[in-house]
Amino acid sequence: MSDNRKYEAQLREHSDPEENAAPIPWVVLLIIAGLFLWGIYYIFSSDLSHDATVGDNRIVADFELPEGAVDGQQLFVAQCAACHQATGAGVPGVFPPLVGSEWVLRKPEVLVQIMLHGITGEITVKGNKYNGAMPEFREKFNDEEMTAVVNYLRTELGGNSADPVDVAFVKAEREKTADKTDPWNGDADLAPMEE
Repeated sequence: MSDNRKYEAQLREHSDPEENAAPIPWVVLLIIAGLFLWGIYYIFSSDLSHDATVGDNRIVADFELPEGAVDGQQLFVAQCAACHQATGAGVPGVFPPLVGSEWVLRKPEVLVQIMLHGITGEITVKGNKYNGAMPEFREKFNDEEMTAVVNYLRTELGGNSADPVDVAFVKAEREKTADKTDPWNGDADLAPMEE
């Protein structure tokens, strides 16, 4: 009897599972072969004579600005959007908005002066106070670039609608404060300019 008990435990147990040798279904192999052959056909039948960077058959010259033109939006995105955001909405409590801002839409002289010399100290924008610093761009932008950014801010950004300025205007503003080396002191310096 005791011998039967010993074997009963072994009979209850099952052997370890084994992996079956199942081949890949022929339908899957047929699909893979078909995709491979289609890929080869596509490569050799494609017209590769056009510029691949311009997929809709426009020529590269269509994307270039006319000679001498400066893209204010591109300059804004490269130099200003990090703080004021690409939409011009700013960061609440940190960086003021430019969309609908009185400093952008009212007197263009003030906007040009802000961009030329920057700001430190407290400034009120759309009823909210901001206390930070904005760098000056008088050395970074020439008159044409400054004009392009000012016009982008005043006429395009976020639906702003104000009169554009020309290069002569920006040049005159630059010459008016050519001796100034320090930034504007927020509302204290800029508010009198608005009058």
